[in-house]
Amino acid sequence: MWLELQIFGFRALWSPYYLLFVLALALIYYMMTGPYRHKFGGKGEAKPSGKQQFFFYGGLVLLYAVKGAPVDLLSHIMLTAHMIQMAIYYIIFPIFIIKGIPVWLWQKIIYRPVVKPVLKFFSIPLISLLLFNTLFSFYHLPAIFDFAKESQVAHTSISLIILVAAFIVWWPILSPLQEFDRMTPLAKIFYIFANGVLITPACALIIFADTPVYAAYSQDGAWLQALALCVPPDVLQGLSSVISGPEMFSPMSTLEDQQLGGIIMKIMQEITYGTILARVFFKWFNTESLKVDPLPANANPSEQG
Repeated sequence: MWLELQIFGFRALWSPYYLLFVLALALIYYMMTGPYRHKFGGKGEAKPSGKQQFFFYGGLVLLYAVKGAPVDLLSHIMLTAHMIQMAIYYIIFPIFIIKGIPVWLWQKIIYRPVVKPVLKFFSIPLISLLLFNTLFSFYHLPAIFDFAKESQVAHTSISLIILVAAFIVWWPILSPLQEFDRMTPLAKIFYIFANGVLITPACALIIFADTPVYAAYSQDGAWLQALALCVPPDVLQGLSSVISGPEMFSPMSTLEDQQLGGIIMKIMQEITYGTILARVFFKWFNTESLKVDPLPANANPSEQG
């Protein structure tokens, strides 16, 4: 497959301009949280911890991997690649960024006259759950999905709106700001579980359909139009008589690719939600254990058996 993809050229495969954008984000983070943090409200604050830097820079690596590297090109050819892209971009990437930004910088971002009340409303658990899962499910309705693949403006706008909703859906359980951490651990567990349930219909639509549902992956004209989102027009025009369709780049049929994409999305979502759920549960369990059987006030921790 790799040899076939190379016909689209370096720009389509590696998105150098997007790489520069991601590197710029990394530089901005370094300057704002490092040598120039005193100019951004971080005077007297420590630099981000190694763990925070790992999450933020790791998040940027994930961002480029799915939106700039060959996965992005593949996402316009195979629904399987698209679903891997969606799982990382909307479910995993926001976690890394939320955990990578230090508290003082989040305060500067969130505690603004417009941002704070808007986020406070949309991060109400029921609203945030319905917002993200409704947008994600509607996006994967065939009519809306194919429309989003028709133009760069529609594709970018819809993607960014869902990305904002993806950050908001994680905010009630991962927010580093105490004011937004309003749910009990048990409520967080139910929240994560509900999130997994609500995203299931979109995956089921794709997995159990007995025919290809997206024109962008099954009809030559629509497929070429979708490719135009990441392949330079001059390159695509020169290849239009050479490439025959998605099946040229995949050993699977369009229907098999569609079903595998839905399965992968569901598995990646379950693994991510399960990891966060386990983290919340064990943190809650350990806290409750200390309430039931606290250490003696005068106990020396090194002497505990």
